Amino acid sequence: MSDKVKPILVTRSSLPPYEEFAEMIKPIWESAWLTNMGDFHQTLEARLKEYMDTDNLVLFVNGHMALEMVLQALELTGEVITTPFSFASTTHAIVRNGLTPVFCDIDPENYTIDADKIEALITEKTSAIVPVHVYGHICDVDKIAAIAKKYNLKVVYDAAHTFGEALNGVGVANFGDASIFSFHATKVYHTIEGGAVTYQEEGLKSRLTCLKNFGIIDQDTVIQVGGNAKMNEFQAVMGICNLNHLEEEIEKRRIVTEHYLERLSGVKGLVMPKDQPGVKKNYAYFPVLFDGFPKTRDEIYRLLAREEIYARKYFYPLINDFDCYKDQYSSEDTPVAKRIAEQVMTLPCYASLTVEDVDRVCDAILRYAK
Repeated sequence: MSDKVKPILVTRSSLPPYEEFAEMIKPIWESAWLTNMGDFHQTLEARLKEYMDTDNLVLFVNGHMALEMVLQALELTGEVITTPFSFASTTHAIVRNGLTPVFCDIDPENYTIDADKIEALITEKTSAIVPVHVYGHICDVDKIAAIAKKYNLKVVYDAAHTFGEALNGVGVANFGDASIFSFHATKVYHTIEGGAVTYQEEGLKSRLTCLKNFGIIDQDTVIQVGGNAKMNEFQAVMGICNLNHLEEEIEKRRIVTEHYLERLSGVKGLVMPKDQPGVKKNYAYFPVLFDGFPKTRDEIYRLLAREEIYARKYFYPLINDFDCYKDQYSSEDTPVAKRIAEQVMTLPCYASLTVEDVDRVCDAILRYAK
């Protein structure tokens, strides 16, 4: 790493004022209650229900376990239709539940699952659809709901990229049978590590709470094979503190995004993210497609790294090209996703990124636009 040039990382965690966090954790020393759904856990759960405009929410140690356990709680069988254009967690959670993922191609405009291609993949073995909201773009929830109703399928959204968003005034937590959220340190909102499930069916609360606590319902009774996926009190305190500052953090991200758009829009070979009508945005990511640009995405990725600018090929490779899946699947079956995965790159985007840093990233890219 150069001593002369400050590196610009693809992301940087937002943190509340140190004094605020330190003051809030003092009661943990007094009570010595570190985990097992303590007071801060309960407070955060209530605060998030209010912020996300949902009546039903269960906290988890991370977003992956939230997804894995909600799929288990819904008692799914057979095949689950999903997208290969996602983080590894989405498909791994399906497979670890003994289910078979069926990959659907994506929409070329917003990179979410192509709802027009779902129905052709449904068989008598299909039990659910697991779509993914991507880069803050929300799936075609109405069309997916209609398909699910027609075939009596469950819908579980991987909503890790859309915390705090809404579509036409409806909070993103309210779509499908359930949605999962990641509160990982790199997200718009985080609890260091953490996650949550929001859901519609009242009976899911007891099942999810039981599953995340080893299947235990009281000191003498264990009713199912569960795991340990409880959020601890330190995570909950971080979540409460970050929630206090969330709107100002999102506003900072908006400024970063708009400056990128100002500098890079209209450049031949660069495809900018498009706004979705009716969406309240969280400005989680800034993806750029290198389509017809003088240099390829991979070339720009390497050239930026030489200048201590670290972008991310996100998502690449496609899940159906992973070593652990490539013997069963092929990215050739999802050609739109394959093309996007080979062309897309997310540029550095976080609340503390300065306008000067954005200019440095843009200047570096524009040098190769001729």
